[in-house]
Amino acid sequence: MSQGKKVPMRKCIGCQEMKSKKEMMRILKTPEGEIVIDLTGRKNGRGAYVCFSRECFEKSIKNKGLERSLKTNIPQSVYESLKEEIEQIESK
Repeated sequence: MSQGKKVPMRKCIGCQEMKSKKEMMRILKTPEGEIVIDLTGRKNGRGAYVCFSRECFEKSIKNKGLERSLKTNIPQSVYESLKEEIEQIESK
């Protein structure tokens, strides 16, 4: 009666769907207050998960889900740099 390995599930802050952790990217607020994309999912800090799509990221900006999840105000310049990083990831 051995069970398979449990798959960690996370909720997208854009579309609000539950998906496996590997299907999503983690946006992280480091202890220094910097906001970055954590592709490894192992860096220290407070994280929020978003699907690998620009639409979900746009929704998370519109409904302020990213600000709520990271418990901080996010300047527009940070959103712009995150958008550029997501576009680079999508083009791979």
